Amino acid sequence: MVEIKALTDTSVFGQIAEHQHEQVVFCHDHETGLRAIIGIHNTVLGPALGGTRMWHYASDAEALNDVLRLSRGMTYKAAISGLNLGGGKAVIIGDAKTLKTEALLRKFGRFVKNLNGKYITAEDVNMTTKDMEYIRMETKHVAGLPESMGGSGDPSPVTAFGTYMGMKAAAKKAFGSDSLAGKRIAVQGVGHVGTYLLEYLQKEGAKLVLTDYYEDRALEAATRFGAKMVGLDEIYDQDVDIYSPCALGATINDDTIGRLKCQVIAGCANNQLQNENVHGPALVERGIVYAPDFLINAGGLINVYSEVVGSSRQGALNQTEKIFDITTQVLNKAEQEGSHPQAAATKQAEERIASLGKVKSTY
Repeated sequence: MVEIKALTDTSVFGQIAEHQHEQVVFCHDHETGLRAIIGIHNTVLGPALGGTRMWHYASDAEALNDVLRLSRGMTYKAAISGLNLGGGKAVIIGDAKTLKTEALLRKFGRFVKNLNGKYITAEDVNMTTKDMEYIRMETKHVAGLPESMGGSGDPSPVTAFGTYMGMKAAAKKAFGSDSLAGKRIAVQGVGHVGTYLLEYLQKEGAKLVLTDYYEDRALEAATRFGAKMVGLDEIYDQDVDIYSPCALGATINDDTIGRLKCQVIAGCANNQLQNENVHGPALVERGIVYAPDFLINAGGLINVYSEVVGSSRQGALNQTEKIFDITTQVLNKAEQEGSHPQAAATKQAEERIASLGKVKSTY
């Protein structure tokens, strides 16, 4: 199994080699203001499918690191879910509230088109089904389109459902029951997926605490779901049973891990562990059950994959429900092997890629 460590080479090609990517595409257009990066990690199982997120990164280096980690996660997400897809992701650099335009999105679609199907894009943070419509005007290699256009629609509800299934599996491992009734759950990030997750948790009778980068969004969600709203940094200090990271990655790190009072971590964010080989074992030492992020947040990918292969939304939901069983298997396997869940899940995904790599080369 390849270990992902803190970067030892800050050069572009050094980072690409360290994450073992096949291809990275830098996209720039002066007229529309587009600055984007497409990361294609591995296409042994099929074309790389992964969403595009738009974020106001502090630096281009931060954007590159994000897209490399995200696209790698998509490889494992597809593999462990049994999908015939590779791993890819894209980031558009900039504030979605001020920079996003039809022209910018369509220009990005042109760059996707030039990859000739090796990368298929879809929704991610700060992107909508309407945005996918604009991208679709320039390329057919896009999923997550509105149902009115024959697409699978917003993948967020299915992502939330899978996260919910994974959380219940982790709860059963930690507490002996998969019931979340009365459990105190801290949700970090109440965007599209986080909000749908809150619906599941509220219906089951969980006691909710939440936070979000956008204070108005957090306040609205707290009012709607009867939750306690706390500040961005305060979320780590809450006395809860379950911590659910549903925003950006790396929130489980040297600074936060000692503050967590939970027994389970299960959320829909990608790359929750800042360093898998340090913080994965650290959670085991602290007695915290960690549901691997790329496993339990795979519902959205399963949903858009159903669109690509012509399956139904119900079929996607049925497959997403199996995340409960796969999570249970991974947690048990990690315990039996004296490993940690992220390593066990990664190993299972890599074994499928290696096995089918004997049949295929690259897409």
